[in-house]
Amino acid sequence: MNLALKFSLPFLLFYLLWITCPAQEATPLAPKTNFLESKNSTSAKIEAPFVVIPHSLPEIPREFRGVWIATVANIDWPLSPTDPWEKQKKDYLELLDYYQKLHFNAVIVQIRASGDALYPTNLAPWSKYLTGTQGTRPQTEKDPLEWMIDAAHERGLEFHAWLNPYRATMDLNTATLSPQHDFNTHRKWMLKYGSKWYYDPGLPEVKAHLLKIIDEVVENYEIDAIHFDDYFYPYREPNLEFPDQASYAAYKKPGQSKDDWRRQNVNELILALSQTIKSKKPWVQFGISPFGVWRNKSKDPKGSPTQAGQTNYDDLFADVLLWMKNGWIDYLIPQLYWSLEHPLASHRLLAEWWSNTSFGIPIYLGNGPYKIRDDSDLAWKNPEELINQVHFGRTLPQVQGNSFFSAKSIFQKNKDIAQLLKKEVYDHPVLPPEFEPKTHVQIHKPQILGLQDLTTKIQLQLEKQFDPSIRYALVQGGNDLNSIHQATIHKVWVGSTQKSSLTIPQLNSNYLAIRWLDNFGRVIHSQVLQLTKTTHP
Repeated sequence: MNLALKFSLPFLLFYLLWITCPAQEATPLAPKTNFLESKNSTSAKIEAPFVVIPHSLPEIPREFRGVWIATVANIDWPLSPTDPWEKQKKDYLELLDYYQKLHFNAVIVQIRASGDALYPTNLAPWSKYLTGTQGTRPQTEKDPLEWMIDAAHERGLEFHAWLNPYRATMDLNTATLSPQHDFNTHRKWMLKYGSKWYYDPGLPEVKAHLLKIIDEVVENYEIDAIHFDDYFYPYREPNLEFPDQASYAAYKKPGQSKDDWRRQNVNELILALSQTIKSKKPWVQFGISPFGVWRNKSKDPKGSPTQAGQTNYDDLFADVLLWMKNGWIDYLIPQLYWSLEHPLASHRLLAEWWSNTSFGIPIYLGNGPYKIRDDSDLAWKNPEELINQVHFGRTLPQVQGNSFFSAKSIFQKNKDIAQLLKKEVYDHPVLPPEFEPKTHVQIHKPQILGLQDLTTKIQLQLEKQFDPSIRYALVQGGNDLNSIHQATIHKVWVGSTQKSSLTIPQLNSNYLAIRWLDNFGRVIHSQVLQLTKTTHP
């Protein structure tokens, strides 16, 4: 064969193959071209090519900004138990929107007040504060609690499920209790003290029952935390002894005093609850909001410089310091509802004391705006009192935020104080504190493959389904790369459903910055995208 012909045949084959193959992208950072099928596109759906560019994003400031939404006695919500469910929904959303605009980032919602529930369960009757009559279901086929949690998350708010463990009734009128209430089904669990009925904390059956309640809530709902307030053993009534002599005689250890036995009962419950929560969902926090004074210094050198009439340790039998020392809880919100310089219990001195006695547990200060312009302490007539308390808390090393009791106090009234709070201390939104898992968690980082511009939103197409640990996308848009971190943050709820796409706001920008948050609140991955063909439909 002729040498020239022998050389030309392979060359011609190569040339023919080359000219029939499509051209290849040479940009190394370009995403894979796995866009949505063109047959699904319309004039309002435009594929937006992009590149991922190397650009570091600064950390976002963090601070807990919470508010208690009390349902007991319809303090905050529902406004009326006889309102239709649609009206109750409207009122709840109005609360959420109000506090979101004030740059709060968490709601602590009471879902069990006194042996009842604001969610469907076989362990308690429906709450009369939701439906008007205990045991009557609300006028909706939906689960109210699931809806409330979703509404909070859609607004970027953490949802802390607040339960009262030992309070069984709010009065002695037991004739109105549902047949399903534990007073009627487990009368031996009940003790009458003062004007209420209580679960006997000394009974193993009561402890087991409470564990079932918490286990069910953690298992069934996408909550961010289980939250207890200050009601453990009840506050002492004058000249009355809590009637738990029978259970004390049955279960005390040899030589154990009644006070120590009572503290042991509460300690065992807190430990068991912590283990139950973490074994089910390690990312669900367990927080306590105790009365503001652990012990007075006059009774214990480790105590605070206060003169409180009752204390956690001696009267409520809540050894809060032990819980923090042993790491049984994730955060503490001491109820410091006094003014900064109150002579018997100074907010300033107590905030310092809790910060110095936290054993590394995050402290959020509980503030009492319900006292504004409505208390014998004249300090609450000063519009700056609440603002000064927040400012002071920020100077303390272990204090990482605040929570306010209660929602209506700067919503139904004192709105000028709310605006002052936003102007002077909550002028920018921040993230709540993050938590580190106790064991390593492997999380698949989301990778964006495609991007579709729509009229009012953008749809992200991912490489694979979201890891169930991903909770939020924090999205910022801008035309200047160096200042994009200063743009408004849009917090988009992902949830635990394993989707492979996500809809985010249409920001009409050349750059998109996206941070992915996991269920511990950590930023586990950040990306900055440059839209190489930005189209504004």
